[in-house]
Amino acid sequence: MSDPAQTATEEHLPAPHPGLSAPEVAERVARGEVNDVPVRSSRSTAEIVRANVFTRFNAIIGVLFLIILVVGPIQDGLFGFVIVANTAIGIIQELRAKKTLDSLAVIGEARPTVRRDGAPCAIPTSGIVLDDVIELGPGDKCVVDGRVLEADGLEIDESLLTGEADPVLKRPGDPVMSGSFVVAGGGAFAAAKVGREAYAARLAEEASRFTLVHSELRTGISRILKYVTWMMIPTAIGLIFSQWILQDHDWREAVRRMVAGIVPMVPEGLVLLTSVAFAIGVIRLGRKQCLVQELPAIEGLARVDVVCLDKTGTLTEGGMDVSELRLLDGAASAGTAPGEGEAYVRQVLGALGKADPRPNASLQAIIDAYPSPDGPPWQCTDSLPFSSARKYSGAALRSPDGESATWLLGAPDVLLPAGDPALAHVEDLNAKGLRVLLLARATRGLDDPGVTDGVRPTGLVVLEQRLRPDAGATLRYFAEQDVSAKVISGDNAVSVGAVAAKLGLTGAKGPVDARRLPAEREAMGRALDEGAVFGRVTPQQKRDMVGALQHRGHTVAMTGDGVNDVLALKDADIGVSMGSGSEATRAVAQIVLLNNSFATLPSVVAEGRRVIGNITRVATLFLTKTVYSVLLAILVVCSQVPYPFLPRHLTLLSTLTIGVPAFFLALAPNKERAKPHFVRRVMRYAIPAGAIAGVATFAAYLLARHYYTGPGARDAETSAATLTLFLISLWVLAIIARPYTWWRIGLVLAMAAGFLVVLATPWLQHFFALKLVGETMPWAAVAIAAVAAAVLELAWRWVGRRFPA
Repeated sequence: MSDPAQTATEEHLPAPHPGLSAPEVAERVARGEVNDVPVRSSRSTAEIVRANVFTRFNAIIGVLFLIILVVGPIQDGLFGFVIVANTAIGIIQELRAKKTLDSLAVIGEARPTVRRDGAPCAIPTSGIVLDDVIELGPGDKCVVDGRVLEADGLEIDESLLTGEADPVLKRPGDPVMSGSFVVAGGGAFAAAKVGREAYAARLAEEASRFTLVHSELRTGISRILKYVTWMMIPTAIGLIFSQWILQDHDWREAVRRMVAGIVPMVPEGLVLLTSVAFAIGVIRLGRKQCLVQELPAIEGLARVDVVCLDKTGTLTEGGMDVSELRLLDGAASAGTAPGEGEAYVRQVLGALGKADPRPNASLQAIIDAYPSPDGPPWQCTDSLPFSSARKYSGAALRSPDGESATWLLGAPDVLLPAGDPALAHVEDLNAKGLRVLLLARATRGLDDPGVTDGVRPTGLVVLEQRLRPDAGATLRYFAEQDVSAKVISGDNAVSVGAVAAKLGLTGAKGPVDARRLPAEREAMGRALDEGAVFGRVTPQQKRDMVGALQHRGHTVAMTGDGVNDVLALKDADIGVSMGSGSEATRAVAQIVLLNNSFATLPSVVAEGRRVIGNITRVATLFLTKTVYSVLLAILVVCSQVPYPFLPRHLTLLSTLTIGVPAFFLALAPNKERAKPHFVRRVMRYAIPAGAIAGVATFAAYLLARHYYTGPGARDAETSAATLTLFLISLWVLAIIARPYTWWRIGLVLAMAAGFLVVLATPWLQHFFALKLVGETMPWAAVAIAAVAAAVLELAWRWVGRRFPA
């Protein structure tokens, strides 16, 4: 026997479509009519190998390595093996990061509900076939193109595709575009285009989600490498000609000296270490169930100075509990005898809960507290689903005794006019951090635009929100890191302020009703800078608020889990979604917290700061080497003297003062606040440090050329210059390693010990062609290096004062 309530509820809906049968699905799979667009959570293995192997500088180094293999000896070609090792490390780390990303992406992948053989079932997006019937509810993303079959107040936001801000009310027969999402109501649609034919898939073909754009770090490094190339080409040409002329009696020696001058100009490990740092960051965050959908998001969150938080699902847990039901004067007009008002209102609430097939968290709490009434069923003849824009839902109900009434359930300050006596009760409850919904009887139909006019308040449903236990500590972390937290919610401002105050948010005692915010961007930005808690914010306002903050120069992160957060998440510099959030929020967010823990955000910030701070450190090391290499080459060309080093000497120096220490420094903890202007901050130290190192080394080399004569003089000159350059480079490393910790001091000392081992071991002396002759010149080299180190210290401090970051 059919349920009359169910029958009445569906009077306004077409008969449910049973969906495809198993044979029909198999037939479409056989024809290839499957949604086979691959889910890209990272670059493919081939792309990773290609990106690490086929680089501009690997090509330069590779050619120079082949030249050395021809002229020999093999120890002058050690730099080639270093490049091979570095590239292998880069590939391995990125493949590890890819594995982590791919596994997390599968966990966070959307699983739409389709009807097969008359029954709903959740399947992977790739399992959808042509003509599949896909069910939709609030927050669901449309994963393929299609046409609406069923609609129950179905409102779809297509702004991410068309730019149209207002949700579109859909009726049976209307088109649905993949990439749009449901903001209210429910329904079902039939898949008309799947795979690469779908609208969103065609857009994705043009711009893959996982790109390395919008990263100041990577953009800055690209600019630096461009400058390096400009300097390197003319300098290298001059060096080639000068060494060829000077060494005309020994072309092999000329080639070796020429290669020695060119190789250190290339900051080959800088790009590698940046990739490795990002990759290891992804792996570390992956262990904490944090899916980084766009790699630069790690860096971006570290640069954020304002984080906008949606209260529900971020500061509070998703579920709520009904703590109280307060009857108002309107309950007396509900047609019940005194003392029966509360029982009647409970039945109305139960019937409202049953009328919504996809209840939100608030309605679910009401359903749990007031289940569908026993006895003769209530009938629902019309319904209006909840939407964040209007902030209420409704239903036309017929009670068992035949009385018909239209009921609204939503925000009291939206449903009631200002000054209504019931609002005084609401303010008192909101001040305690409680959420309040008003049950009111409407005098007009649900399809009337003025349905809220003249409503009769019947009762207040008081909901208690569950605070996230880790939210307070996370807010304190942001405060300590000088990151402003702005709580932006659609709930009552006083209630949101009370919740934020419980969590210790500074400025929570002055909540602002967003309906009173100025519409002009600059004025809104000033108001946002002054306040910390904003209530009654519409989805479009959230987007406007993000834009206003960005207009005032802020780097903005937005967190959220509901469909009303999608537009703001998309426009924010960094969007962060909860794993349990709607499909739409997960699709547009750069970071997804799969464990739904707001407390994971500090880990992401810390990881980003580690990457940025450490890459800034090691970039200074690499570019100091580039600067002194270019300067030495220029001085050699101008002075018409042989280049002071062989490739093996600079390989040794680079390994001990840059390669090995940079690897450790790039992966070390670093909580320093990320700062802008990466290129300027790196070059302001690298240029003076490189200039001092180049001039001091060349001075020691010229002094050695004057001091040593006879057979073996060239090796002695080179050894003295190598000692000078090593000591200066070691001092640069010692400066870069500050502030000191035990392991950083140990790292510097270990590199010094490595050089001493080479000088003290006969076969290593021979292998690297290093032998200090006499005592006067070696000590002179040490003295020159000591003076250069003192000048370095003074220059470092002067630059810090003259060109502050």
